Amino acid sequence: MENYFIIHGSFGSPFGNWFCWLHDFIEGEEKQVYVPDFPVGVGYQNYENWSKLLKNYLDLGLINENTIIIGHSIAPVFISKFLVENKVKVEKLIFVCGFNNYLGINEEYDNVNESMYFDNLQDVKQYADEIICFYSNNDPYVRYEVEKEFADTVATEQILIPNAGHINKESGYDTFEDIVNYL
Repeated sequence: MENYFIIHGSFGSPFGNWFCWLHDFIEGEEKQVYVPDFPVGVGYQNYENWSKLLKNYLDLGLINENTIIIGHSIAPVFISKFLVENKVKVEKLIFVCGFNNYLGINEEYDNVNESMYFDNLQDVKQYADEIICFYSNNDPYVRYEVEKEFADTVATEQILIPNAGHINKESGYDTFEDIVNYL
């Protein structure tokens, strides 16, 4: 049975941005959807802690070739690293404002994001047949070139949304209609 995971970004929560709206939309289609609450904050948010939490779902058999994972901000690189390290194939990945090896947002974000980065990002293509990347040309946190480079490395399809900021609530995205066409 097809299932879905929605993964938040740094200092985020399962209740922020468009995540609740998307959860309700998917669940309304009578599909199973999980929105894990990952630990956030300096000293808590890191690859080790996040992967332990996601590994619980993997051990329960809930992440498999019928899974679609949607990730925002730091989540796309975290998901990529997790799938590669655990050699897990999923049906589809939908990444929003993804980036890798980018420092310079601010000290706190750099501190919590750095452990998520990895060198063999392109390897994630072995673990999903379809990888869709959404990004914007005016993200206030991550430069356009960095998001574009991430998409160029992994995506089977790229969607540029002009002037959409970080495609989050702050940018006016408490819903995200464009994403439903790719579910």
